[in-house]
Amino acid sequence: MTKGIILAGGSGTRLNPITQVVSKQLLPVFDKPMIYYPLTTLMTAGIKEVLIISTPHDMPRFKQLLGDGHQWGISIEYSTQNKPDGIAQAFLIGEKFINNQNSCLILGDNLFYGSNLEEYLKKTKMRNNGATIFSYPVNNPTRYGVVQCDRLGKPISIEEKPKIPKSNNIVTGLYFFDNNVIEVAKSIKPSLRNELEISSVNEIYLNQQNLHVEKFNEDFIWLDMGTHDSLLEAGQIVKKIETSTNSKIGCPEEIAWRKKWINSMQLEGLAYELKNDYGEYLKKLLT
Repeated sequence: MTKGIILAGGSGTRLNPITQVVSKQLLPVFDKPMIYYPLTTLMTAGIKEVLIISTPHDMPRFKQLLGDGHQWGISIEYSTQNKPDGIAQAFLIGEKFINNQNSCLILGDNLFYGSNLEEYLKKTKMRNNGATIFSYPVNNPTRYGVVQCDRLGKPISIEEKPKIPKSNNIVTGLYFFDNNVIEVAKSIKPSLRNELEISSVNEIYLNQQNLHVEKFNEDFIWLDMGTHDSLLEAGQIVKKIETSTNSKIGCPEEIAWRKKWINSMQLEGLAYELKNDYGEYLKKLLT
């Protein structure tokens, strides 16, 4: 079994002043709250047990929006991050939730879209040992963790926000780990930024020759929605895709129904609660 964690904490400073009053991951991305996109990525991977990590201030809004997940046939739990001390802190907070199982961590501001996404995720989920990261080519790699691979696609190095990147392939905010990750996270020291870096966790797996890299090509869509420009771009991309394909991205009701986690009667009930175009879309699925 693989358990899912969505890290939706932090202070959202890149999106100030908007995030002074609302969590970044609750902001709208076209027709859905941002957190629907990472949540449905986990659901697409077949993950039904999810932990949301957020701040004490924002937690009530997430609970109000998502509940315990039963409406989608999944289980959602919550834990608070009192202070943003790095991505790897998620494993320390979620230790009891993970409970010696494999885990998948996704950042709450990441959007993934591609026709073969489910194939990527299922293949990775079946890998029981080591860690798997997903890389994506960008023009500005200095803003991210950068992974360098050899000609066979085997990772050679990982650097966090390097001034001189060794490649333009960055590490996206989606990670699969075996059940050793908690002990690995406990062993790392805070960085110069005084944070528990996810790159430090990945480096340990790399040094153990147990780090795998799945490469998304440029036909795939990945977005870090944590800036004003990328938030706007994400909304425009979602609208364009949904309009051209007459289908929705990041729709938990549809994914749950197609995976038979909920039945048609339950989907119909969810549709009638939403008296707008979103609800009409769900009704059309049934016809």
